[in-house]
Amino acid sequence: MARYFLTLSYNGANFNGWQIQNNTPNTVQQILEEKLSMLLKEKIEFVGCGRTDTGVNAKNYVAHFECTCKDLIENKEHWIYKFNTVLPPQISVQNIQNVTLGAHARFDAYSRTYYYYIHQQKNPFIDNFSLYVYGDIDFELMNKAASILLEYSDFTSFSKLHTHAKTNTCQITKAIWQKTNIGQWRFTITANRFLRGMVRAVVGTLLLVGKGKISIDDFRKIIEAKDRNVAGSNAAPTPLFLVGINYPKEIFIE
Repeated sequence: MARYFLTLSYNGANFNGWQIQNNTPNTVQQILEEKLSMLLKEKIEFVGCGRTDTGVNAKNYVAHFECTCKDLIENKEHWIYKFNTVLPPQISVQNIQNVTLGAHARFDAYSRTYYYYIHQQKNPFIDNFSLYVYGDIDFELMNKAASILLEYSDFTSFSKLHTHAKTNTCQITKAIWQKTNIGQWRFTITANRFLRGMVRAVVGTLLLVGKGKISIDDFRKIIEAKDRNVAGSNAAPTPLFLVGINYPKEIFIE
């Protein structure tokens, strides 16, 4: 029995998030386990690098699994191809890596990066993956607010209520809005971990700053309040992408 990291991408629009849930069918984890168990002719169970909410996308999601197949690495390209033939078009496997038996896709990750996209001119070709926001937005002011996030570690105000998280502490190392095209912007945020719904709540609250509905000082007070009820609404899920996960090199087997 060997352990592997599977790197994949998925369009989350038609899935109820990553994680299998008793009362929620059609999750990415469920589809992966069903299809790869059938293909490999043994029970395959995945542990993901984290939960993504309904509608959220991933460009580089990592999950670990164990199996007895002898040549997953020796014939990697063949198996990536075979995996992709049984998976729906919305899920794509990119890589398989052999890791130590103790390696863990969630707990060994030391940083994660998300992108959130918005656009200010109606565009039918990006509407599914970017939030259309009408009116003037002060991105310079939003960046000043975003930089404040790096000063704090408790983000209860941006966490989904009634979760099972033991702590609401996160270390954010990057938070910035950048222009990607005319009328198009991308928010990048990197941290060691994220709370349920955190990025969408941060974006929704930053947009209140950008629209002049709250001040920089108000934004700081929202963080310090440690109260989800005082922050902005969650921004839409489909413009959100998990794009990067970093792990220590020593867990990988060449």
